Amino acid sequence: MPGYDYKPFEVTPPPELDGEGEAKTRYPVAIIGAGPIGLAAAVDLATKGVPSIVLDDNNVVSIGSRAICWAKRTLEIFDRLGIGERMLAKGVTWKTGRLFHGSSEVYNFDLLPEEGHKYPAFINLQQYYVEQYLVERAKEFPDLIDLRFKNKVVEHQDNGDHITLQVETPFGNYELKADYTIVCDGAGSPTRKRMGLPFDGQTFEEHFLIADVEMEESPFETQVPERWFWFEPEFHSGQSALLHKQPDNIYRIDLQLGPESDPKLEATEEKVFPRIKAIVGDKPFKLDWMSVYKFRCAKLERFVHNRMLFVGDSAHVVSPFGARGGNGGIQDVDNICWKLAAVIKGEADVSLLETYNEERVHGSAENILNSSRATNFMTPKSSIEHLFRNEVLNLSSKMPFARKLINSGRLSVPCSLEAKTLQQNDESNGIKQVQVGDVVLDAPVKADGDSTWLVSQVQGEFTLLGVGDVELPDVGGVRRIGINQSNVNYKTLHDEEGLATRRYGEGNAYLLRPDGHVLAIYKSPDAGKIRSVLDHISNPIFEKEVA
Repeated sequence: MPGYDYKPFEVTPPPELDGEGEAKTRYPVAIIGAGPIGLAAAVDLATKGVPSIVLDDNNVVSIGSRAICWAKRTLEIFDRLGIGERMLAKGVTWKTGRLFHGSSEVYNFDLLPEEGHKYPAFINLQQYYVEQYLVERAKEFPDLIDLRFKNKVVEHQDNGDHITLQVETPFGNYELKADYTIVCDGAGSPTRKRMGLPFDGQTFEEHFLIADVEMEESPFETQVPERWFWFEPEFHSGQSALLHKQPDNIYRIDLQLGPESDPKLEATEEKVFPRIKAIVGDKPFKLDWMSVYKFRCAKLERFVHNRMLFVGDSAHVVSPFGARGGNGGIQDVDNICWKLAAVIKGEADVSLLETYNEERVHGSAENILNSSRATNFMTPKSSIEHLFRNEVLNLSSKMPFARKLINSGRLSVPCSLEAKTLQQNDESNGIKQVQVGDVVLDAPVKADGDSTWLVSQVQGEFTLLGVGDVELPDVGGVRRIGINQSNVNYKTLHDEEGLATRRYGEGNAYLLRPDGHVLAIYKSPDAGKIRSVLDHISNPIFEKEVA
């Protein structure tokens, strides 16, 4: 197969079976699944000093590009985990999207019109590279991450104070125990099925073809990578099409096939080659990978089941339009790992995990709503819906107001956690872009004369960030960082370009969670108030029923 070299990972007998050395049979955390979500969770926990064991039934990265669009917020999280810059260097950066109806361009848009961010709005990078980078990163924590391939979890039992896992390997079967289990075993989650958990949602009957096509010559009219989406293109009558560039001269082509198409027939070179040729014309190409699928938008009612914690596709699935699957899963990891680490270390009550359920059920519901709306717009189910869709497209070329109604997959952005249990009131002067519940906004700053980025300075720990003339009190367990401050006994940054001040507001102080969401904003931060917020986090009280 051209392109990526799918080298298998080493498979070794587990120490529970080899009779040599001492096998560790109980772990603080077991992680089921070594895809991007499970591997990211292991690395995140390791950065917090929490050991885990990762169990996967395979020993190779995912075949085919699969998840390719990684959003700015996800890249910032990967930066904290140690692979963000590597992803950026390898990935294809894009921020312009073009929408067509037939052969006419309706309009184009810029996803990140504002300068001053380390990471772009999106990069395209095949999932197999992300998994490879995460495996290599995980191996940098040999004392904290036990990574086991061809170790398939076939059964588990919740014993109240721990989980027992039955594991099947080529060398024999064994049992291990874990205080908590993070379930990352994908959309078809065997764990979820074993537990008999309802996975409610909407199944879309449309079939879509994904093809990874290798081309030396760009099919774009411009050499700058862009996202091109067509409604009813001439080369694919009555349907929709999407084209993205990936690294290694691989282009992702998505083609709507309709509900009546035969997946077995469509997933053949005899059918696929003419479809690709209709798009790229006489440009030579090679087929790298293809798949025909239909999809669901669905989620669990709850993501926390005692000591079983569902993360990523095992908890929620969406259509691929809008890049909300992989990005949503990484945001799950960003949310759960600091909380789980606090519980395991005895720094917080187990009730803190319920806020993961509250916040990420909310986040996945928002993603599903946007994803479902996009799919319904792309695949109208009646003549009236089809007429409405086409009239919106016709208006949009001349009337800007109509462009807000077009939905070809509104792209992933982090959800706000405002009004959720952990977040507090805004006591600031109100002149700012960032609100309580939002995730931090990046900005270029200087630390000790060296250029750096604000997000990389404030992620990973509880942080009190002060901008300008605001005094930051010393509170145990909270890192203090000032912007444009002097004569203080904590770290300071310089906002040379003025973007941080513009985004956060002169004279405001922000209490940030380890995952970068804003807990509270103060005009005059008080140590007692901040300690009260932290006490609430360590033992949250829910004022309303959590879904």
